[in-house]
Amino acid sequence: MRFTRLISCGDSFTEGMSDEIVNGQYRGWADRIADIMAREVSGFTYANLAVRGKLVHQVVADQIPVALSFITGKETLVTFHAGANDVLRPNYKSEIVLPLYAKAVREIASTGATVLLFTVLERTGAKGKTGELWASRFGKFNANVRSVGAEVGAIIADANEEGLLSDPRFLAKDRLHLNEIGHERVAQGLLEKLGLPFDPVWRNPLPLQADIHWSKKFAHDAQWFITFLIPWMWRRLRGKSSGDGRVPKHLAPIAWPTLTTDLH
Repeated sequence: MRFTRLISCGDSFTEGMSDEIVNGQYRGWADRIADIMAREVSGFTYANLAVRGKLVHQVVADQIPVALSFITGKETLVTFHAGANDVLRPNYKSEIVLPLYAKAVREIASTGATVLLFTVLERTGAKGKTGELWASRFGKFNANVRSVGAEVGAIIADANEEGLLSDPRFLAKDRLHLNEIGHERVAQGLLEKLGLPFDPVWRNPLPLQADIHWSKKFAHDAQWFITFLIPWMWRRLRGKSSGDGRVPKHLAPIAWPTLTTDLH
């Protein structure tokens, strides 16, 4: 199907952290698929309402009403991914987050828009209790995504289907957000799922990597702990978010690409 409009809602994943920076903003998989969609139909427009760090209730309250006002029908593709930040919180309450997520999906689908949802990778290579807690929480989160997605006829991009994003080299230095090659891989997978032109070799695994000496690994771990984990924990303790004070990249649908955007 040829989409005339893309509206993307969510958090840092959809905002584009930590892809390459274009015109002062992260590019991200949403910009990347917008580039291709714009080539397929004249008059294509794109809105990206996502803001890093947002919890599901914030996305639902701040972004969904805006998105609904711009939907014109099935030819509008709405991508929705929220709740992962909730799952990562120590005080996560699935009995609140999962129904709220499902309600938002139903509301979007009721407009007649084409809906695209995402699951989260459950097995990341993390060991011990941390890895098991991650897998357990996101396993239930993903089951909710699949259930409501099937109910409304949404397209579901399942990160666990082929394990193609399990390579840590798809992650930025913070070990949480996708880097440039990670966003490109997500974009190509989405383009194939949407029936749009895509790179046929996107599934190819990355080249084998030599083993890293324990001393170098220790240095990397220490740098990550100081640079990323401690600041993240400090923000949580103070009730702060990386998205505080930030505004969406494109709060309303704009002609895409813009005059300052190069099609890649």
